[in-house]
Amino acid sequence: MDSTAHSFVDNAHRALHDAKLQHSLGRFKEGFPVKRRAAVDRMPEFDALREAAREIKDHAIANLDLYLERFTERAEANGTRVHWCTDAEAARQRVLEICRDSGARTVAKGKSMIGEEIGINEFLEAEGIRPVETDLGEYIIQLRHEPPSHIIAPAVHLSKDQVADAFRSHHRDYPETRPLEEPEVMLAEARAVLRQEFLAAELGITGANMLVAETGSVVLVTNEGNGDLTQTLPRVQIVIASLEKVVPTLEDATTILRVLARSATGQDLSVYTTFTTGPRRGGDLDGPSEVHVLLLDNGRTEMLGNEFREMLRCIRCGACINHCPIYAAIGGHAYGWVYSGPMGAVLIPNLIGIEEAGNLPNASTLCGRCEEVCPMQIPLPRMLRQLRDRQYRARNSPAAVRYGLSGWAFLARRPALYRLAMSLGVGGLGRIGRLKRNGGRFRRLPFADGWTGTRDLPAPAGKTFQQMWSERGGRRQ
Repeated sequence: MDSTAHSFVDNAHRALHDAKLQHSLGRFKEGFPVKRRAAVDRMPEFDALREAAREIKDHAIANLDLYLERFTERAEANGTRVHWCTDAEAARQRVLEICRDSGARTVAKGKSMIGEEIGINEFLEAEGIRPVETDLGEYIIQLRHEPPSHIIAPAVHLSKDQVADAFRSHHRDYPETRPLEEPEVMLAEARAVLRQEFLAAELGITGANMLVAETGSVVLVTNEGNGDLTQTLPRVQIVIASLEKVVPTLEDATTILRVLARSATGQDLSVYTTFTTGPRRGGDLDGPSEVHVLLLDNGRTEMLGNEFREMLRCIRCGACINHCPIYAAIGGHAYGWVYSGPMGAVLIPNLIGIEEAGNLPNASTLCGRCEEVCPMQIPLPRMLRQLRDRQYRARNSPAAVRYGLSGWAFLARRPALYRLAMSLGVGGLGRIGRLKRNGGRFRRLPFADGWTGTRDLPAPAGKTFQQMWSERGGRRQ
């Protein structure tokens, strides 16, 4: 998919003024965060599991070459063909080659963020091959020609009426006037349509939640069963996975599974958790006769050697997104690429460049909630600050930001001057606020349009924190 990350400010502005989107995001806030809290409360050992999961991923990343080689060796011994791909173009070409060798014209596709990352759908369509998304949310946004708005709930930005309109526009074999008010009715219709696509597909494409080096197995987690149908009904299966998905053992995989679903959707375990080890054998009743695993780098090895290495621990649960106040205000499309929320604000600049995605690290309040709920304890706020610093040093940030930070740094290095400037500014705003008739709140304020454009700004008390601290008996350091 084409990136619009460079247009984040315009994207965010449109999202804030999209009434339908704001209504959908309002419902979203009461979903996954509440369920996650309940799931964590039911498991007293959750924090200990997080520590164990983090250690597993850190160990795997520190020995990535070893475990990738071991996975390749075990997978090929099981009959799987493993392909190493340096970038998105290499992965796309390898997928195309496999499709042509197998004569595939229709491809069933499970939900895969790595597939979105390399733009596989658009690529296959341009080559005359029809990909069909089989996850319900992904299927809906495919009908609407939209990218996902969330890594685990791709259609969370849509209303029920918008989904019904998409079905009426594309499901031409059904009566135009059929009732589509109830979600169960729409679900049944989608299931009937997709069942025919599963049966017609010559090839299936999925991602992977984990790759197990010990056995050469692929772990796939879904809630709809579409992933299992995608990888068992077609004759040929392709798995696309980024390098950091590998874990050492089956026991390690099960440890991570215990924190994955709880962090993502508040479930103890996803409805379908499938371990696939190679193609169909002689006594198997189903499964593909040919399995290919594409190991994709696409910028991961560069991250392995820089200060964003810990981002490779991410298991794509979406917990940071679910708890992010910025995402809750603007949704996922504003970020302009595959990933969104705090993890996207770190990952996107690393994958497509800070020049293309320079605004994203600034799309954060740095409240720390993302790190608090991350099952892998990824220091996302620290990484966002590092990206901001990189952007500032490269002079890629807006001039107003650079001059503003330079001015603040000038004052901060001179405590007496800083205290004087702050006391004058805060005192002046406090006095103006007390004269206002609307409870001391600013509806418009010079240089603060970004804030006052969507909310009031409470007037300060009239004294700085240091002044009040001193008055209460505190000592100035």
